[in-house]
Amino acid sequence: MAHLGTRRGRILALPAGLALTASLGFLPTGANAAPLNEAPAATAVYDGPKLSYVVNIDGGRHTAAAVKRAIAAAGGSIVMSYDRIGVIVVHSQNPEFAKTIRTVRGVVSAGATRTAPLSVQRDTSVGEGAEALTGSEALAAAAQATDGQDPLEPLQWDLPAIKADKAHERTLGSSKVTVGVIDTGVDDTHPDLSPNFDVAASANCVTGKPDTTPGSWRPQPGESDHGTHVAGTIAAAKNGVGITGVAPGVKVSGIKVSTSEGFFYTEAVVCGFVWAAEHGVDITNNSYYTDPWLFACKNDEDQKALVEAVTRASRYAERKGAVNVAAAGNSKMDLAAGEITDDSSPNDTTPVTRVINPRECFDYPAMLPGVVTVSATGAKGLKASYSNYGKGVVDISAPGGDRTEYQTPDAPAVNGRILSTTVNGGYNYKAGTSMAAPHAAGVLALIKSRHLDASPAELKELLYGQADNHACTNPYDIDGDGTVDAVCEGGTGRNSFYGEGVVDALDAVRR
Repeated sequence: MAHLGTRRGRILALPAGLALTASLGFLPTGANAAPLNEAPAATAVYDGPKLSYVVNIDGGRHTAAAVKRAIAAAGGSIVMSYDRIGVIVVHSQNPEFAKTIRTVRGVVSAGATRTAPLSVQRDTSVGEGAEALTGSEALAAAAQATDGQDPLEPLQWDLPAIKADKAHERTLGSSKVTVGVIDTGVDDTHPDLSPNFDVAASANCVTGKPDTTPGSWRPQPGESDHGTHVAGTIAAAKNGVGITGVAPGVKVSGIKVSTSEGFFYTEAVVCGFVWAAEHGVDITNNSYYTDPWLFACKNDEDQKALVEAVTRASRYAERKGAVNVAAAGNSKMDLAAGEITDDSSPNDTTPVTRVINPRECFDYPAMLPGVVTVSATGAKGLKASYSNYGKGVVDISAPGGDRTEYQTPDAPAVNGRILSTTVNGGYNYKAGTSMAAPHAAGVLALIKSRHLDASPAELKELLYGQADNHACTNPYDIDGDGTVDAVCEGGTGRNSFYGEGVVDALDAVRR
């Protein structure tokens, strides 16, 4: 299927049924024992294209100080040093910066986070598209809303699909719980989001350094509404307005990591996880893959450094108490296959076609250690047509929507995609594993609300334990053309399409 807009899809939403991408994997840390390079008396001046880098180090305070001197000597300017995880974000115009800094004692890995210079300008339209909610649909929904339902809730087939409507009769979740939406930004002025928005846990991390200027976490005009849509699915307030979130009583924060051009670069994602870790976020939602590589390969010196940096950051967030949730991706890929063809990387300059081994080349953060990887189902409960899958890769599944003609919802719902919040106080439909992940994050928030002292490991165990087992769908011919579109492997308890099963919000609040 075609990718949307002028860029390859990093955001894992699928408006109008078109496919975007993601994958799996993590990179274990390594060591580099090369001799120490001390900084010379004067720093050289370079005039190459300015790139952003991450430098991953091991060692104590003195090692870090020596590496920072070496960074300056090699023509690097430090943007942010995340000393607790040993990741330094650097800008440099030295074409040999990464190669040079890798020779420094204490440096584990270093690499450019992009292939295009920092000054690159791209089409600023996100190009996602979305399917608008019509006025007639809204009026019809409001007319059918029962007591206790928000006006647009009859259009949300996804809530009864995971028994969230029944769960809300018991609890809406606790305001002591915050879900951090690491994404394109969240419009906290939306009337369905403002009651539950956590300003203190919000920031703009696009440069790799957190910016807490009021409103910096919002998408600007022309930027994607993706993060706002995700936030509504998690925690839109049950307030007599619009829609209802899966956990409408919890808090949600916006951690913006996407550039205006729609790129999610490593330094921003590292900043996002560290910010969440240090500002009381209980669950992070990650519905994207990190640019510019769909699969980052450990046999490439640059790419392995990027995975290492985000691995450290996500592990740090989990150590600080957060459960990290990520979308599995929208390319219909079997992420447990022996090989996969990637023709979209690098997506910020000129892509090349390469055949990769997903056990050696990884998406991040989708399958970093400890991350909950979520596949998508449609309105009939089947794996969505676009959703990635993979035995031992997908942990759990949740509604992400699908083409209405493939999986038509029961009335009064009329659209097979997911209805949620958009910018400027509106609502629209999207589909994708981007929409599935926040359903899982919302259920986790309900679980956390009942078990405030539970560790991330305990919360994940509870999430998997409450899931409704879903047997393999074989043969899987989602478009009905007589051709098998994918093969599910595994048993009812855990398989390649649905993982441990479909999230169950009701069981989440009564166990």
